[in-house]
Amino acid sequence: MKFSKYFDHTLLKADATAAEVKRVCAEAREYDFASVCVNSYYTPFVAEELKDTDVKVCTVIGFPLGAMSTLSKKLETVDAIENGADEIDMVINVGALKAGDYDEVLYDIKEVKDACIHNPAWKEVCLKVIIETCLLTDEEKRKACELAVEGGADFVKTSTGFSSGGATTADVAFMKQTVAGKAWVKASGGIRDIRTAEAMIHAGADRLGTSATVAIIKEYISKQI
Repeated sequence: MKFSKYFDHTLLKADATAAEVKRVCAEAREYDFASVCVNSYYTPFVAEELKDTDVKVCTVIGFPLGAMSTLSKKLETVDAIENGADEIDMVINVGALKAGDYDEVLYDIKEVKDACIHNPAWKEVCLKVIIETCLLTDEEKRKACELAVEGGADFVKTSTGFSSGGATTADVAFMKQTVAGKAWVKASGGIRDIRTAEAMIHAGADRLGTSATVAIIKEYISKQI
């Protein structure tokens, strides 16, 4: 796979401006990243900026806590897709998982997946399920991955990047082993240089989420010269 297509070029900070989002979209077009990942407010703006390209529009759902109601996540998903989202990155209900309320966690994922499948645009929409690994034990990580797969996730994703820690190669490898080819793995949080990016890919990551994408791709290009 082309190296640039490993990356979701990400801008999720609360004070992101339209000018910054426009810049990120221009960078994604220039370097041919997999997607631009933003909060839902900017979904239609990004869709317009990326039209006539193969760079996907990625929107986060229930972000960054995951503690919203299932209905709110589903409605947010529908709205995002109507506004041009091609990919949905949802945060699980971490508290419900830690309490052992697995039926609720699964229902949450399934309802968002249903919104992805039966979407008003009648297009294929990718679902990535963020499990927030830094808050989980290994057994909880395993269970979260299993529930994500059962719920229809296309990817399991390590982190929001807004909690107490980000992706680690150990977690990526653990998740890769757990999903056993039934889903892909996205690493996100703390990926700021080429060395870390390549380590995540080597550990089994199929996609990387980072705001340092341009610096990483420039470093990669310089290595090829």
